[in-house]
Amino acid sequence: MKKIKVGVVGVGRGKSMIQYCDIAKDVELVAICDKWKEGLDIQKSAHSHLNITYYEKFDDFIKHDMDAVILANYATEHAPFAIKALKAGKHVFSEVLPTQTLKEAVELIETVEETGLIYAYGENYCYMSAPYEMKRLYEKGEIGEIEYAEGEYFHNCESIWSKITRGDPNHWRNNMYSTFYCTHSFGPIRHITGLRPVSVVGFEGGSDERAKRMGLKGRDFGIEMITLENGAIVKSGHLGTYRDSVWYSISGTKGRMETAREDAENGAYDRIYINADEYSGAYGKSQIKSYMTNDEYQGEIAKFGHGGSDFYAMKHFIEKVAGKQDADIIDVYEALDMSLVGIFAYRSILQGGITVQIPNLRKKEERDKWRNDTACVDPLVAGEMLLPCRKGGNPDIDPTVYKYHRKTWQSMDDTDKR
Repeated sequence: MKKIKVGVVGVGRGKSMIQYCDIAKDVELVAICDKWKEGLDIQKSAHSHLNITYYEKFDDFIKHDMDAVILANYATEHAPFAIKALKAGKHVFSEVLPTQTLKEAVELIETVEETGLIYAYGENYCYMSAPYEMKRLYEKGEIGEIEYAEGEYFHNCESIWSKITRGDPNHWRNNMYSTFYCTHSFGPIRHITGLRPVSVVGFEGGSDERAKRMGLKGRDFGIEMITLENGAIVKSGHLGTYRDSVWYSISGTKGRMETAREDAENGAYDRIYINADEYSGAYGKSQIKSYMTNDEYQGEIAKFGHGGSDFYAMKHFIEKVAGKQDADIIDVYEALDMSLVGIFAYRSILQGGITVQIPNLRKKEERDKWRNDTACVDPLVAGEMLLPCRKGGNPDIDPTVYKYHRKTWQSMDDTDKR
C-alpha cells in the first residue's frame, strides 16, 4: 500500500495531526514547518527516529516532495497558504477558518477548481460522535425536514488566553470580531442537513471587563440567526460567556434530536436524545430515546482532541486523497457555507442588525461582486476596507495586559506552550 506523504504547518494546533500521522498506517509524515523554533525542536526530539525535514519558512517547506499539506497555522493565514499549496500541486487539509476575506474566498474556490486537487476543511466538531450520529439519522429521515436548529460553542478562553495568544497584541485572536469564529457552532448543523445558508442577522455581546483583561479588542461572543435555503431558522452562538457549552439541537417536521449538554453526566460529545411526534409514530407519542454514540471512539482514538473527532477529520481527508470517492470530507464550498455566516453576520452588526444576504460562491456569476472585497480587521490585508473589531470602534487596551500575558506564556514549560 502506497503511503500518502504529508507535511504539517503549525506544531501547536498541528500536534493532533502529527499524532494521526504517528499511528496511521497509510500516511508518512515527511515535513514539519513552524516559525516557532522551540516548537520545531520539540518535534525533532519526539521524532528523531523518523526521516522528517523541518522548516521555519513556508515557501521552503512547500517545495518538499509530498502529496498533501495540513494547515494548522494562524486562522487568518489559512487561505493564502492553502492557495500556495494547491498551486504547488499539494492537496490541502485546512484548519479553521477557511478564509479571512471574501477576496480570499473567491481565490480559494477558483484555485481548487483550476487545480482539481482536494481541499478539505477541518471542522472537527462535525465529526464528534453525537453530531455525526445526528447526520446519519437526519439522512435517514428520522425527524423529517429541518425547521429550526441551535448550535452552541460557548468556550470561555480566559484561563488559556496567555497560552494561545502569547501576549501578542497583533495576534488574530486579540483582534477577531465577535462572529468570526463561527464554524464550531454552525458547521455541524450545515453538515448534518446539507442545506446552504442564504441570509443572516448578527449580534455581538459579552463582558467588557473580561475582554479587557484578556486583551481582546472585539466583543467576546457572537450570535448568528441564519435562514437556510429551505426556510429553516438556525441560531448559532459561540465563544465568550461564563458558561461553556457544546450543544446541537435540530427540530424537524417529524421530531427532534439533540446532543447532551456540556455538563451532562456523559458529556456533550457522545450522547444524543431523539423523539418523534405522535403523527410519525417512530418512537411513540411521548417516548424519548437516549443512547451513547461513541462505540467507535475508543482506544487510541479516544486520545485525540475534541472527543476523538480530530482523528476522523484527518481519516476522511487521507482516504479522499487515496482515492476513496465517498470519503466524507468538507469541501471548499461547504467550508465557505459554514464560515460566510460569520463574515456577513458582522456586516449585519455594523449596519445595525439588518438581515444580510449570503452569496452562493458556487455560482461564477456571483463571484465578481466580491472578488476585490478585502474587508476585515487586519490592516495588512484590508487596506482601505479596514473594519473595527467591534461596532463603535476598537477599545483602548492597557499595554500592561499584553505584557502580563507574554510573561505568563514565557514562564510555561516548552511542552505546555501552544
